[in-house]
Amino acid sequence: MYRSRCVWSHTNAGGIYPTRPLQHVTHTFQKVVPSIIDHPRVSTVGVRCISNTSETSLKRNPLRQSNHNHNHKQQITSKLRVSKALQSSAAATELKLPHALPFTDFLTDSFGRHHTYLRISLTESCNLRCTYCMPAEGVDRQPRSQLLSTDEIVRLAELFVSQGVEKIRLTGGEPTVRKDFVQLCERLGKIEGLKGLALTSNGIALEKMLPALKDAGVTQINISLDTLVAPKYHLITRRPALKRVLSCIDAALAMDFPNRLKLNCVVIKGFNDDEVNDFVEFTRTRDIDIRFIEYMPFGGNKWDDKKFISYTSLLEEIGSKYIDILRLQDHPNDTSKAYKVDGHEGQIGFITSMSDHFCGTCNRLRITADGNLKVCLFGNAEVSLRDAIRDGENDENLGELIGAAVRRKKSQHAGMYALSRSENRPMILIGG
Repeated sequence: MYRSRCVWSHTNAGGIYPTRPLQHVTHTFQKVVPSIIDHPRVSTVGVRCISNTSETSLKRNPLRQSNHNHNHKQQITSKLRVSKALQSSAAATELKLPHALPFTDFLTDSFGRHHTYLRISLTESCNLRCTYCMPAEGVDRQPRSQLLSTDEIVRLAELFVSQGVEKIRLTGGEPTVRKDFVQLCERLGKIEGLKGLALTSNGIALEKMLPALKDAGVTQINISLDTLVAPKYHLITRRPALKRVLSCIDAALAMDFPNRLKLNCVVIKGFNDDEVNDFVEFTRTRDIDIRFIEYMPFGGNKWDDKKFISYTSLLEEIGSKYIDILRLQDHPNDTSKAYKVDGHEGQIGFITSMSDHFCGTCNRLRITADGNLKVCLFGNAEVSLRDAIRDGENDENLGELIGAAVRRKKSQHAGMYALSRSENRPMILIGG
């Protein structure tokens, strides 16, 4: 068994990376040194410093209940990227096998969690300005040249699917603002072995694309909707577009996609918690899944525990009106606790990341629009797959890089108060 250093980048308080042109950066090469990642074979991936900024500590998870046994801090530079592999590993296994196993070691973390679900952010742009997602002052977006190209997205998707990923979800920003969005879905929908292609959208520009997306192979759609009241919608999104979203919902239901339409509702105390039962009523005659999401802290969203309301409080409120509420059976890797009001067409669920996390069955990985792999939504450690691709790395070396990151994944994320003090990207730059 060998140990090698995982390649990580660390965001600053605003989640913004250094934007100095690469040609003006002094590149320093260093060989891999022992660290805390166990590999089943020799890893030959090197690292390259692309920033002369001061060193920062990669902070351990402050949640002391973690089963992780490594408590020391690892000093890293503020931005690392993969260099050319130093040499070929004699024991390395070619990743692109014609008959790959359902789960390969580089998609399994040190706690035995198999990662079969990949979320890819297609853009940092959005046509809304939701207060819990985007800071009021906006964000500094990367130049287009620093975002993943269509070919790079497809290559990464094919690599992950060949190694056991079964479902891909496309996020943003708002994915529909990407000019080649439908064409990209068509290419992803043709990947052999991919069982589900989903997307999360605000519904503003989605309706006219629905027929083409269904033909492209999209199997499931989530629409974000936090209120059914027009003035509130304008207040939280900073755009007057509720009618367009409701029209999109009706159109999506009529399209009859293979999987049930889902609505994502972030519940904020004092803003929309009084509408919870209105959303439940929405399921009476619609075969739809309303998911109430606990308010989560991210960079720039001014999270306040006074605005937080737990799912148990929401369930109690719903139960005061709807007596016959059925608890539905959980499925493996579910993030939502599912319920159904007896007699309703649709169902409701609660995503309880803050009050009752589901880290033990997490099977999700994320790729940001600028090509960084995040193994945890709430983690601030990232690794650049974009830079590895543009350095000419082959799939085997990409797999080594991905595997090191996945094995570094912690047993669980920190609690909401610790998260509110930690550094992370704004949600719009993560991709949900």
